[in-house]
Amino acid sequence: MIPDYPRGKLDIKLVIEHDDHATRLAIEALHLPATYEIVVAPAGWPRTKPRALNIALPLVRGELLVIFDAEDAPAPAQLREAAERFLRAPRKLACLQARLAIDNIEDSWLTRLFAIEYAVLFDVLNPGLAGLGLPLPLGGSSNHFRTEILREMCGWDAWNVTEDADLGLRLARFGYDTGILPSSTLEEAPARIDAWLRQRRRWSKGWMQTFITLTRDPRRLVAELGAANTLALVLTMTTLVIAPPLWPFFTALMVHDLWTGLPSPASALELIEVVLWLSAALFGTGSILWLALLGMKRRKLLGLWPFLPLLPLYYLLTSAAAWLALYDLILRPYHWHKTEHGLAKTSWQAVPALAAKAPAVRAALP
Repeated sequence: MIPDYPRGKLDIKLVIEHDDHATRLAIEALHLPATYEIVVAPAGWPRTKPRALNIALPLVRGELLVIFDAEDAPAPAQLREAAERFLRAPRKLACLQARLAIDNIEDSWLTRLFAIEYAVLFDVLNPGLAGLGLPLPLGGSSNHFRTEILREMCGWDAWNVTEDADLGLRLARFGYDTGILPSSTLEEAPARIDAWLRQRRRWSKGWMQTFITLTRDPRRLVAELGAANTLALVLTMTTLVIAPPLWPFFTALMVHDLWTGLPSPASALELIEVVLWLSAALFGTGSILWLALLGMKRRKLLGLWPFLPLLPLYYLLTSAAAWLALYDLILRPYHWHKTEHGLAKTSWQAVPALAAKAPAVRAALP
Protein backbone atom coordinates (compact mmCIF):
# COMPACT_ATOMS: atom_id res chain seq x y z
CA MET A 1 0.00 0.00 0.00
CA ILE A 2 1.25 3.49 -0.93
CA PRO A 3 -0.71 5.83 1.35
CA ASP A 4 -2.23 8.99 -0.05
CA TYR A 5 -0.73 11.12 2.73
CA PRO A 6 2.10 13.66 3.01
CA ARG A 7 5.27 11.65 3.56
CA GLY A 8 6.68 14.24 5.95
CA LYS A 9 3.75 13.66 8.28
CA LEU A 10 4.17 9.88 8.44
CA ASP A 11 5.87 8.20 11.40
CA ILE A 12 5.70 4.44 10.79
CA LYS A 13 6.78 2.08 13.57
CA LEU A 14 7.46 -1.56 12.70
CA VAL A 15 7.23 -3.36 16.04
CA ILE A 16 8.95 -6.75 16.28
CA GLU A 17 10.02 -9.11 19.06
CA HIS A 18 13.68 -9.08 20.13
CA ASP A 19 14.35 -12.59 18.84
CA ASP A 20 12.46 -12.30 15.53
CA HIS A 21 15.63 -12.15 13.46
CA ALA A 22 13.99 -13.34 10.24
CA THR A 23 11.49 -10.49 10.21
CA ARG A 24 14.15 -7.92 11.04
CA LEU A 25 16.39 -9.14 8.21
CA ALA A 26 13.45 -9.04 5.82
CA ILE A 27 12.65 -5.45 6.79
CA GLU A 28 16.27 -4.31 6.54
CA ALA A 29 16.58 -5.89 3.09
CA LEU A 30 13.83 -3.57 1.84
CA HIS A 31 15.92 -0.42 2.57
CA LEU A 32 12.84 1.49 3.68
CA PRO A 33 12.86 5.32 3.80
CA ALA A 34 13.37 7.34 6.97
CA THR A 35 9.63 7.46 7.68
CA TYR A 36 9.97 3.85 8.88
CA GLU A 37 11.50 2.89 12.22
CA ILE A 38 12.03 -0.58 13.67
CA VAL A 39 10.96 -0.81 17.32
CA VAL A 40 12.27 -3.90 19.09
CA ALA A 41 10.21 -5.19 22.00
CA PRO A 42 12.68 -6.43 24.64
CA ALA A 43 12.37 -9.83 26.23
CA GLY A 44 9.58 -9.93 28.77
CA TRP A 45 6.20 -11.27 29.69
CA PRO A 46 3.54 -11.53 28.43
CA ARG A 47 4.69 -12.05 24.87
CA THR A 48 1.65 -10.45 23.27
CA LYS A 49 0.79 -7.90 20.62
CA PRO A 50 -0.60 -5.36 23.14
CA ARG A 51 2.63 -5.46 25.15
CA ALA A 52 4.59 -4.68 21.99
CA LEU A 53 2.19 -1.84 21.17
CA ASN A 54 2.59 -0.37 24.66
CA ILE A 55 6.36 -0.39 24.18
CA ALA A 56 6.00 1.58 20.95
CA LEU A 57 3.35 4.02 22.21
CA PRO A 58 5.74 6.44 24.04
CA LEU A 59 7.78 6.75 20.82
CA VAL A 60 4.84 7.88 18.69
CA ARG A 61 5.18 11.49 17.49
CA GLY A 62 1.90 12.08 15.64
CA GLU A 63 -1.40 13.41 16.96
CA LEU A 64 -3.17 10.48 15.28
CA LEU A 65 -2.25 6.82 15.46
CA VAL A 66 -3.42 3.77 13.55
CA ILE A 67 -2.72 0.07 14.02
CA PHE A 68 -2.13 -2.14 10.98
CA ASP A 69 -1.12 -5.78 11.01
CA ALA A 70 1.85 -6.65 8.81
CA GLU A 71 -0.26 -8.43 6.19
CA ASP A 72 -2.91 -5.70 5.92
CA ALA A 73 -3.65 -3.73 2.76
CA PRO A 74 -5.60 -0.59 3.72
CA ALA A 75 -7.16 1.59 1.05
CA PRO A 76 -4.63 4.26 -0.03
CA ALA A 77 -6.87 7.15 1.04
CA GLN A 78 -7.69 5.70 4.47
CA LEU A 79 -5.21 7.81 6.47
CA ARG A 80 -6.38 11.03 4.84
CA GLU A 81 -10.06 10.15 5.36
CA ALA A 82 -9.45 9.40 9.05
CA ALA A 83 -7.51 12.65 9.56
CA GLU A 84 -10.26 14.70 7.92
CA ARG A 85 -12.92 12.98 10.04
CA PHE A 86 -11.02 13.64 13.28
CA LEU A 87 -10.44 17.26 12.24
CA ARG A 88 -14.19 17.87 11.85
CA ALA A 89 -15.31 15.83 14.88
CA PRO A 90 -15.34 16.85 18.56
CA ARG A 91 -12.62 15.48 20.83
CA LYS A 92 -15.12 12.96 22.22
CA LEU A 93 -14.63 10.92 19.04
CA ALA A 94 -11.57 8.98 20.16
CA CYS A 95 -11.46 6.15 17.65
CA LEU A 96 -12.44 5.28 14.09
CA GLN A 97 -12.75 1.65 13.05
CA ALA A 98 -12.20 1.01 9.34
CA ARG A 99 -14.03 -1.87 7.69
CA LEU A 100 -12.05 -5.09 7.48
CA ALA A 101 -12.56 -7.45 4.56
CA ILE A 102 -11.03 -10.74 3.47
CA ASP A 103 -8.53 -10.60 0.62
CA ASN A 104 -8.01 -14.30 -0.21
CA ILE A 105 -11.71 -15.15 -0.51
CA GLU A 106 -11.24 -17.83 -3.17
CA ASP A 107 -8.66 -19.89 -1.25
CA SER A 108 -11.12 -22.35 0.30
CA TRP A 109 -14.68 -22.80 1.52
CA LEU A 110 -13.44 -21.61 4.92
CA THR A 111 -12.14 -18.29 3.60
CA ARG A 112 -15.43 -17.75 1.78
CA LEU A 113 -17.40 -18.22 5.00
CA PHE A 114 -14.89 -16.02 6.84
CA ALA A 115 -15.55 -13.32 4.24
CA ILE A 116 -19.29 -13.58 4.88
CA GLU A 117 -18.73 -13.35 8.64
CA TYR A 118 -16.54 -10.25 8.24
CA ALA A 119 -19.14 -8.66 5.96
CA VAL A 120 -21.79 -9.16 8.66
CA LEU A 121 -19.57 -7.76 11.41
CA PHE A 122 -17.93 -4.80 9.70
CA ASP A 123 -20.58 -3.84 7.14
CA VAL A 124 -23.75 -4.47 9.17
CA LEU A 125 -23.37 -4.94 12.94
CA ASN A 126 -20.59 -2.48 13.79
CA PRO A 127 -22.08 0.36 11.70
CA GLY A 128 -25.42 -0.32 13.39
CA LEU A 129 -23.95 -0.18 16.89
CA ALA A 130 -21.97 2.97 16.10
CA GLY A 131 -25.00 4.60 14.49
CA LEU A 132 -26.96 4.06 17.69
CA GLY A 133 -24.12 5.43 19.79
CA LEU A 134 -23.59 2.06 21.49
CA PRO A 135 -20.26 0.57 22.61
CA LEU A 136 -18.59 -1.76 20.15
CA PRO A 137 -15.57 -4.05 20.43
CA LEU A 138 -12.87 -3.02 17.98
CA GLY A 139 -11.30 -5.23 15.34
CA GLY A 140 -7.62 -6.01 15.67
CA SER A 141 -6.52 -3.75 12.84
CA SER A 142 -7.23 -0.40 11.19
CA ASN A 143 -8.13 1.27 14.49
CA HIS A 144 -7.47 5.01 14.18
CA PHE A 145 -6.97 6.86 17.50
CA ARG A 146 -6.28 10.28 18.89
CA THR A 147 -2.85 9.60 20.40
CA GLU A 148 -3.49 11.86 23.39
CA ILE A 149 -6.60 9.91 24.39
CA LEU A 150 -4.89 6.56 23.84
CA ARG A 151 -2.16 7.61 26.25
CA GLU A 152 -4.79 8.87 28.67
CA MET A 153 -6.25 5.34 28.58
CA CYS A 154 -2.77 3.94 29.37
CA GLY A 155 -2.72 2.12 26.05
CA TRP A 156 -3.67 -1.51 25.75
CA ASP A 157 -4.13 -4.29 28.29
CA ALA A 158 -0.98 -6.33 27.73
CA TRP A 159 -2.56 -9.40 29.33
CA ASN A 160 -5.66 -9.50 27.13
CA VAL A 161 -5.24 -11.52 23.93
CA THR A 162 -7.96 -9.48 22.20
CA GLU A 163 -6.70 -6.09 23.32
CA ASP A 164 -8.74 -4.41 20.60
CA ALA A 165 -12.12 -5.51 21.98
CA ASP A 166 -11.08 -4.54 25.51
CA LEU A 167 -9.88 -1.09 24.46
CA GLY A 168 -13.01 -0.31 22.47
CA LEU A 169 -15.19 -1.02 25.48
CA ARG A 170 -12.90 0.88 27.86
CA LEU A 171 -13.19 3.93 25.62
CA ALA A 172 -16.95 3.76 26.03
CA ARG A 173 -16.63 3.47 29.81
CA PHE A 174 -14.55 6.65 29.87
CA GLY A 175 -17.18 8.52 27.87
CA TYR A 176 -15.53 8.44 24.45
CA ASP A 177 -17.14 7.56 21.13
CA THR A 178 -16.04 5.17 18.41
CA GLY A 179 -17.08 5.81 14.83
CA ILE A 180 -16.99 3.77 11.64
CA LEU A 181 -14.68 4.82 8.82
CA PRO A 182 -16.15 3.89 5.41
CA SER A 183 -12.79 2.70 4.13
CA SER A 184 -11.72 -0.91 3.79
CA THR A 185 -8.62 -2.84 4.77
CA LEU A 186 -7.96 -6.21 3.17
CA GLU A 187 -6.75 -9.04 5.40
CA GLU A 188 -5.56 -12.58 4.81
CA ALA A 189 -7.82 -15.24 6.35
CA PRO A 190 -6.64 -18.72 7.40
CA ALA A 191 -7.54 -21.20 4.67
CA ARG A 192 -7.09 -24.36 6.77
CA ILE A 193 -9.19 -25.49 9.72
CA ASP A 194 -6.20 -25.96 12.05
CA ALA A 195 -4.92 -22.42 11.45
CA TRP A 196 -8.44 -21.03 11.70
CA LEU A 197 -9.01 -22.79 15.03
CA ARG A 198 -5.78 -21.40 16.50
CA GLN A 199 -6.79 -17.87 15.57
CA ARG A 200 -10.40 -18.23 16.67
CA ARG A 201 -9.61 -19.85 20.02
CA ARG A 202 -7.39 -16.87 20.83
CA TRP A 203 -10.16 -14.48 19.86
CA SER A 204 -12.69 -16.39 21.95
CA LYS A 205 -10.35 -16.47 24.94
CA GLY A 206 -9.80 -12.73 24.67
CA TRP A 207 -13.54 -12.06 24.51
CA MET A 208 -13.93 -14.18 27.65
CA GLN A 209 -11.20 -12.17 29.38
CA THR A 210 -12.88 -8.93 28.32
CA PHE A 211 -16.30 -10.09 29.52
CA ILE A 212 -14.91 -11.15 32.91
CA THR A 213 -13.09 -7.83 33.31
CA LEU A 214 -16.16 -5.81 32.36
CA THR A 215 -18.61 -7.55 34.66
CA ARG A 216 -16.52 -7.90 37.81
CA ASP A 217 -18.07 -4.65 39.14
CA PRO A 218 -21.59 -4.42 37.60
CA ARG A 219 -22.64 -1.35 39.60
CA ARG A 220 -19.65 0.64 38.40
CA LEU A 221 -20.27 -0.54 34.83
CA VAL A 222 -23.87 0.71 34.90
CA ALA A 223 -22.79 3.99 36.53
CA GLU A 224 -20.20 4.62 33.81
CA LEU A 225 -22.18 3.47 30.77
CA GLY A 226 -25.81 3.90 31.76
CA ALA A 227 -28.43 1.16 31.79
CA ALA A 228 -29.14 1.12 28.03
CA ASN A 229 -25.49 0.98 26.98
CA THR A 230 -24.74 -1.64 29.62
CA LEU A 231 -27.58 -3.83 28.37
CA ALA A 232 -26.41 -3.46 24.76
CA LEU A 233 -22.85 -4.25 25.78
CA VAL A 234 -23.83 -7.35 27.75
CA LEU A 235 -25.97 -8.61 24.85
CA THR A 236 -23.11 -8.04 22.40
CA MET A 237 -20.59 -9.85 24.59
CA THR A 238 -23.08 -12.64 25.26
CA THR A 239 -23.24 -13.40 21.54
CA LEU A 240 -19.44 -13.57 21.50
CA VAL A 241 -18.82 -15.43 24.77
CA ILE A 242 -21.82 -17.39 26.02
CA ALA A 243 -23.71 -18.31 22.86
CA PRO A 244 -20.98 -20.13 20.86
CA PRO A 245 -20.36 -22.98 23.36
CA LEU A 246 -24.12 -23.64 23.49
CA TRP A 247 -24.75 -23.78 19.73
CA PRO A 248 -24.16 -27.56 19.35
CA PHE A 249 -26.70 -28.35 22.07
CA PHE A 250 -29.40 -26.11 20.58
CA THR A 251 -28.63 -27.47 17.12
CA ALA A 252 -28.90 -31.06 18.31
CA LEU A 253 -32.18 -30.30 20.07
CA MET A 254 -33.62 -28.61 16.99
CA VAL A 255 -32.57 -31.46 14.69
CA HIS A 256 -34.04 -34.00 17.12
CA ASP A 257 -37.38 -32.19 17.26
CA LEU A 258 -37.53 -31.80 13.50
CA TRP A 259 -36.65 -35.46 12.99
CA THR A 260 -39.01 -36.94 15.56
CA GLY A 261 -41.74 -34.32 15.29
CA LEU A 262 -42.91 -31.85 17.89
CA PRO A 263 -45.35 -33.25 20.47
CA SER A 264 -49.00 -32.26 20.16
CA PRO A 265 -49.67 -29.74 22.93
CA ALA A 266 -52.08 -31.09 25.53
CA SER A 267 -52.57 -27.77 27.30
CA ALA A 268 -52.34 -24.05 26.73
CA LEU A 269 -48.99 -23.98 28.53
CA GLU A 270 -47.54 -26.66 26.27
CA LEU A 271 -48.87 -24.80 23.23
CA ILE A 272 -47.08 -21.65 24.38
CA GLU A 273 -43.86 -23.66 24.85
CA VAL A 274 -44.09 -25.12 21.34
CA VAL A 275 -44.82 -21.72 19.79
CA LEU A 276 -41.93 -20.09 21.64
CA TRP A 277 -39.55 -22.89 20.66
CA LEU A 278 -40.53 -22.71 16.99
CA SER A 279 -40.36 -18.91 17.02
CA ALA A 280 -36.88 -18.94 18.54
CA ALA A 281 -35.64 -21.55 16.06
CA LEU A 282 -37.10 -19.78 13.04
CA PHE A 283 -36.10 -16.30 14.20
CA GLY A 284 -32.56 -17.40 15.03
CA THR A 285 -32.03 -19.13 11.70
CA GLY A 286 -33.76 -16.37 9.77
CA SER A 287 -31.76 -13.59 11.42
CA ILE A 288 -28.47 -15.37 10.65
CA LEU A 289 -29.39 -15.72 6.98
CA TRP A 290 -30.77 -12.18 6.72
CA LEU A 291 -27.64 -10.63 8.25
CA ALA A 292 -25.44 -12.77 6.01
CA LEU A 293 -27.30 -11.72 2.87
CA LEU A 294 -27.28 -8.05 3.92
CA GLY A 295 -23.55 -8.13 4.59
CA MET A 296 -22.90 -9.94 1.30
CA LYS A 297 -24.93 -7.35 -0.58
CA ARG A 298 -23.08 -4.41 0.98
CA ARG A 299 -19.68 -6.05 0.40
CA LYS A 300 -20.72 -7.16 -3.12
CA LEU A 301 -20.27 -10.84 -2.25
CA LEU A 302 -23.67 -12.17 -3.32
CA GLY A 303 -21.86 -14.64 -5.56
CA LEU A 304 -20.99 -16.56 -2.38
CA TRP A 305 -24.65 -17.54 -1.78
CA PRO A 306 -24.01 -21.25 -2.65
CA PHE A 307 -21.87 -21.46 0.50
CA LEU A 308 -24.64 -20.29 2.85
CA PRO A 309 -25.75 -23.89 3.60
CA LEU A 310 -22.31 -24.41 5.16
CA LEU A 311 -22.90 -21.71 7.78
CA PRO A 312 -24.12 -24.25 10.40
CA LEU A 313 -20.82 -26.12 10.01
CA TYR A 314 -18.94 -22.82 10.38
CA TYR A 315 -20.82 -22.05 13.59
CA LEU A 316 -20.05 -25.52 14.94
CA LEU A 317 -16.36 -24.83 14.30
CA THR A 318 -16.78 -21.54 16.17
CA SER A 319 -18.26 -23.49 19.06
CA ALA A 320 -15.31 -25.90 19.06
CA ALA A 321 -12.96 -22.91 19.18
CA ALA A 322 -14.92 -21.50 22.13
CA TRP A 323 -14.50 -24.73 24.11
CA LEU A 324 -10.78 -24.77 23.31
CA ALA A 325 -10.64 -21.13 24.43
CA LEU A 326 -12.25 -22.03 27.75
CA TYR A 327 -9.58 -24.70 28.23
CA ASP A 328 -6.88 -22.12 27.46
CA LEU A 329 -8.46 -19.54 29.76
CA ILE A 330 -8.13 -21.95 32.68
CA LEU A 331 -4.70 -23.45 31.97
CA ARG A 332 -2.81 -20.84 29.92
CA PRO A 333 -4.75 -17.59 29.90
CA TYR A 334 -2.02 -15.41 28.38
CA HIS A 335 -0.71 -17.75 25.70
CA TRP A 336 -0.84 -16.14 22.25
CA HIS A 337 -1.74 -18.52 19.42
CA LYS A 338 -0.01 -16.98 16.42
CA THR A 339 -1.67 -16.93 13.01
CA GLU A 340 0.58 -17.83 10.09
CA HIS A 341 0.31 -15.43 7.15
CA GLY A 342 1.73 -15.15 3.67
CA LEU A 343 0.02 -18.35 2.48
CA ALA A 344 -2.76 -16.84 0.37
CA LYS A 345 -3.28 -18.35 -3.07
CA THR A 346 -5.84 -15.94 -4.46
CA SER A 347 -4.76 -12.60 -3.01
CA TRP A 348 -5.80 -9.49 -4.91
CA GLN A 349 -2.54 -7.88 -3.86
CA ALA A 350 0.95 -8.05 -5.27
CA VAL A 351 4.03 -6.70 -3.53
CA PRO A 352 6.79 -6.59 -6.18
CA ALA A 353 9.33 -5.07 -3.81
CA LEU A 354 9.07 -7.99 -1.42
CA ALA A 355 9.29 -10.52 -4.24
CA ALA A 356 12.40 -8.84 -5.64
CA LYS A 357 14.13 -8.82 -2.25
CA ALA A 358 13.19 -12.40 -1.34
CA PRO A 359 16.46 -14.06 -2.55
CA ALA A 360 18.60 -11.62 -0.57
CA VAL A 361 16.48 -12.14 2.53
CA ARG A 362 16.72 -15.92 2.28
CA ALA A 363 20.50 -15.76 1.77
CA ALA A 364 20.93 -13.63 4.90
CA LEU A 365 18.90 -15.90 7.14
CA PRO A 366 20.87 -18.11 9.56
